[in-house]
Amino acid sequence: MNGDRGAAGTVASLGELGLDSGETLPALDVAYETYGTLNEDRSNAVLICHALTMDQYAASTHPVTGKPGWWLGMIGPGKPIDTNRAFVICSNVLGSCLGTSGPTSMAPDGAPWAMRFPVITIADMVRAQAKLIDHLGIDRLHAVVGGSMGGMQVLNWDALYPERLDNAVVIASAARHSAQNIAFHEVGRQAIMADPNWNGGDYHRGEAPSAGLAVARMAAHITYLSEAGLTEKFGRRLQDRDAKSFGFDADFQVESYLRHQGIAFVDRFDANSYLYITRAMDYFDLAEAHGGKLAAAFEGTSTRFCVVSFDTDWLYPTSESREIVHALNAAGAEVSFVELSSPFGHDAFLLESPELNRIVAGFLG
Repeated sequence: MNGDRGAAGTVASLGELGLDSGETLPALDVAYETYGTLNEDRSNAVLICHALTMDQYAASTHPVTGKPGWWLGMIGPGKPIDTNRAFVICSNVLGSCLGTSGPTSMAPDGAPWAMRFPVITIADMVRAQAKLIDHLGIDRLHAVVGGSMGGMQVLNWDALYPERLDNAVVIASAARHSAQNIAFHEVGRQAIMADPNWNGGDYHRGEAPSAGLAVARMAAHITYLSEAGLTEKFGRRLQDRDAKSFGFDADFQVESYLRHQGIAFVDRFDANSYLYITRAMDYFDLAEAHGGKLAAAFEGTSTRFCVVSFDTDWLYPTSESREIVHALNAAGAEVSFVELSSPFGHDAFLLESPELNRIVAGFLG
């Protein structure tokens, strides 16, 4: 049932993959982690869909950073996604750099794909996940769960494979990427491509465009936080000094924090992967793919939905979650919705949240 085990965890080789662009990826590899045990009738599988900069290590130690899993508070024995009962799967998305096929993978000519890798979509990511689920011998998923870009994948799972899932949990997400979010992504992409080391994406023999990728991460990270959270955590406090430097070093704590986030990010992520995944998010518009009517994406679904938003999330505000809920209602789907209060902005879904834990545990239980 499993693939080959390596530095990226378990990797399954899954053959060709047709893409929305019309191109075909000749050889698809998907890296994934599993937790818990698949039951005899294979009815307890839960798929976790990760966000832009996350990976398959949702509840296990990251091999590069050594840090614990990014959703360790949500997944595990006795936790909301209870591995005493559920067989949990988390795969690295298509286009990423932790073992699944992407621009860092080897092309048929033996060199990295780099910018020759075909442009991908959220739906392509979901089709790759479906091939993995097939590989694992699972016909139907008890649940698909994801936040942010992971929530987009959850929505696309129901749009593409409604007969294959019972429950869907969509957290801090949206049914399309807004103009504002496309704009932030473009700033990040331009920062990467303006780095002299980017070299048209062909940097695998030399220095990576680390400065550009760090700036892209800094800009994006601001959108994951809230103004109230930044003020509470940093305010205008100075960094390790009693007075302003009257220069351009990191005078303020918030500047130092963002620089740290940028530097830490380049150690675990690939610049070209960042370009590809942000473009896939920008192309995401579930209504556009269904004649301009979002409700049509869910027509006839029997999936139960739980939609969660956070009141300080300005990246994917509650209004966008309500749009999803209204479309599900119009399609006659069973849906629960809650807006949670948090000072932490978009990142709230990744942080310890007793309310979110209670909601997910209750819904899946």
